[in-house]
Amino acid sequence: MKLTILGTGNATVTECYNTCFALTENGQHFLVDCGGGNRILKVLKDTGIDLTDLHDIFITHEHADHILGIVWMIRLIGTKMNQGKYEGDLRIYCHSDLVNTIRTLSELTTQKKVCIHFGERIIFVPLEHGDQKQILGKEVTFFDIMSTKAKQYGFTMNIDGTKFTCVGDEPYNEADYEFVKGSDWLMHEAFCLFGEADKFKPYEKHHSTVKEACLLAEELGVSNLILYHTEETHLKQRKEMYTAEGTAYYHGNLYVPDDLEVFEV
Repeated sequence: MKLTILGTGNATVTECYNTCFALTENGQHFLVDCGGGNRILKVLKDTGIDLTDLHDIFITHEHADHILGIVWMIRLIGTKMNQGKYEGDLRIYCHSDLVNTIRTLSELTTQKKVCIHFGERIIFVPLEHGDQKQILGKEVTFFDIMSTKAKQYGFTMNIDGTKFTCVGDEPYNEADYEFVKGSDWLMHEAFCLFGEADKFKPYEKHHSTVKEACLLAEELGVSNLILYHTEETHLKQRKEMYTAEGTAYYHGNLYVPDDLEVFEV
């Protein structure tokens, strides 16, 4: 399974893209979040992800930096459907409260000839806590991250015995231990360095620092930790600085990816 990091930044970044990523196997893709605008089209192009091979999209929650790009995905994929250039259906997974939000955003901003596919070839898959689906031929379990801001879901994917987990863009909640335990890969937000918490105030935004994310992964026994959803003031030095702080608390494989970086999971 290939993991392509499409964006690594928080909501207000301008030098990198908002956090989103894709999982790929056998030429098919599972897109997780779409960022805050049409730059999703550029990063997909730059990483060689063709929209005709994308049939599964998961939107974690309603915040602009995660959801607004879905309008562009619906617009372009719906257009390809109309042109006879897209085979099969597009499935959009999200918690049940989010379905109407995505539909409304699209209907207000996209032509009717695209939205006419809703319910037919553009299929919304409403999720409840603990739901399991087959995506890319793998079992995926979705769970409520118990956000204190906006309802948000994460997921785990069983990749041929390897457990890959994304807990959204807030700190892991121990209420989800049964879902997260035994993860081989964990994607976890790290808004900034612990030493700069006073500057960036992650706790006020319900985020964590590199130190706290790494302590958590150490406690959970995670083998591979990916940090994302960061500030961008240290973008050129971010990998080096975050790794230096994180390895003091975490002894597994620590990754601080740049946009467009690719991993084998």
